[in-house]
Amino acid sequence: MHVRTTQGWALRPATPDDLEAIADIRAVVMRPDLVRLGRYDEHRVRQRLRDSYLPEYTSVINVDGRFSGSVTLRPFEDGHCLESFFVDEKLQGQGIGSAVLSALLARTDAEGVPVRLNVLQGSAARRLYERHGFVLEREDPVDVFMVRRPPSVWQAR
Repeated sequence: MHVRTTQGWALRPATPDDLEAIADIRAVVMRPDLVRLGRYDEHRVRQRLRDSYLPEYTSVINVDGRFSGSVTLRPFEDGHCLESFFVDEKLQGQGIGSAVLSALLARTDAEGVPVRLNVLQGSAARRLYERHGFVLEREDPVDVFMVRRPPSVWQAR
């Protein structure tokens, strides 16, 4: 999925060669939450991504032409699962994550399918997802599982 914007960011399809850059950004972005939850392990945080990397469903986020993050939107049950959504910590709070998420959700809304994700307990990212219509499905001591149904489903309720 190629998406170009006038806001300085773009999505491009990921390749197998992007794996280590995505694993590195994951380790940096997730570190504060994993440390807070007592679950940070320098090797494991990267290896979990290596073990589950699906470049065919992953997009690289470029900002001003530079690698700045990733997002995976893979088929899952009756819709999609949003995974590995990371934006360089230096660029967070500038609306890039929200813009990328809006672009992806426009696509899933057009398909009329739900999107599921999980976020770490206490993560600031949860507020981003809630602003975009995700609601709590269930939670455990480490993860919050959320779902967003397409707007036509919201309106029917």
